[in-house]
Amino acid sequence: MERGHRQDVPPSVHFSPGVGGDVCVDGHPLAVIANEHGTPAHVVSAASIRRAYASIRAAIGDRALVAYAMKANGNPAIVGLLAGLGAGADVVSAGELHWALAAGVPADRIVMSGVGKSDAEIRMALDRGIRAIHVESEPELERVAEIARATGQRARIGLRINPDVDPKTHPYIATGLHDTKFGLEIDVARRLLSCIVADPFLDLVTIASHIGSQIPEASSIGEAVAISAAFAREAMAAGANVRAIDAGGGWPIAYGDEDRAAEPHAAFGAAIRGALERAGLAELEVTLEPGRALVGDAGVLLTRVVFVKEQAGKRFVIVDAAMTELVRPALYDAYHAIVPVSARAGAPSACDVVGPVCETGDFFARDRSLPPLARGDLLAIRGTGAYGASMASEYNARPRAIELLVDGNAVRVIRDRGRVEDLHPAPHTRP
Repeated sequence: MERGHRQDVPPSVHFSPGVGGDVCVDGHPLAVIANEHGTPAHVVSAASIRRAYASIRAAIGDRALVAYAMKANGNPAIVGLLAGLGAGADVVSAGELHWALAAGVPADRIVMSGVGKSDAEIRMALDRGIRAIHVESEPELERVAEIARATGQRARIGLRINPDVDPKTHPYIATGLHDTKFGLEIDVARRLLSCIVADPFLDLVTIASHIGSQIPEASSIGEAVAISAAFAREAMAAGANVRAIDAGGGWPIAYGDEDRAAEPHAAFGAAIRGALERAGLAELEVTLEPGRALVGDAGVLLTRVVFVKEQAGKRFVIVDAAMTELVRPALYDAYHAIVPVSARAGAPSACDVVGPVCETGDFFARDRSLPPLARGDLLAIRGTGAYGASMASEYNARPRAIELLVDGNAVRVIRDRGRVEDLHPAPHTRP
């Protein structure tokens, strides 16, 4: 059994067999999409994103900002879709800020996170008038204050505290423990309060925390919010104009290898609201920063079998997608369900699903049970809407895969397939 976990395919109303038995995305056969647009291809369901947003919004209530974590998938078409639903954005770079604004996200619905903001990024955030810059270190606070003073602006800031809550997730995606690079120790944040309140160029409006991704238990986020709320009361007593608690993201999706089902969105919303009510701060606004929970299950990576190779008693299914399109399995052995697009006869057996990149780590699955497969067969790798296209690379001189958005009756290209000629463009020459 791969990784010692289950090997299931999560149910989905958006990716399911159609009338002929082939897997469809919202009624569009993936085989037809592959024939029209080629492979590898990232295919995303707009209906799935809308469903996820509605579920999160219902769980957290009206007095909340759902700020989409753009790192999950920063394609402007997807960001624009969410902006149209009322979402804001959580950005971590000048590039993400640029594209959030270009996609129609209002500046006052954008928060900026990140441990290493450059001067240019801080200036851009101030100039655009975003909702808050989330500060993660004492040197960063000093730099924000200096730039605000030099430009004559008052910086709206949040303090991202480190609550030291164990999210019970993979260590690579745990971000709220003491030994991570993220956030401020509470003692440090407490020491900074008087300076912040006294500085006419700083306006502390948010207390934030983010403890990780794929958090299985809502109580973990509730615990972090309780710690944030307690510190918010201290900040308000010191004279800060705190208006919001940012509970971060981390709400999980099902990939298929979980030992138990994740708690529903309603449980996460209740944990956050309950923590604020117990702290006597129910009137504060709530900001959420979901990324994966909004777009993860909305995407598949569509790939075609190139060869099937038998070697050393193993079956290798070599496909035309690679770690360049989906790096999560190579990066931290992440599980993604894999399904043949068309039904295949024959008894399933173990195989490694691998890509053509010249790295041993270029794999999508090891010892995965799949039916007999042959050259030309199509596979759909599920759960790739988050951290698939956004973490793609051009390693081995492989152009970027095409990105497609299925929305109602339309299948729309939202990023053209890359060209080899564009991988190393000639440098600009000055006249």
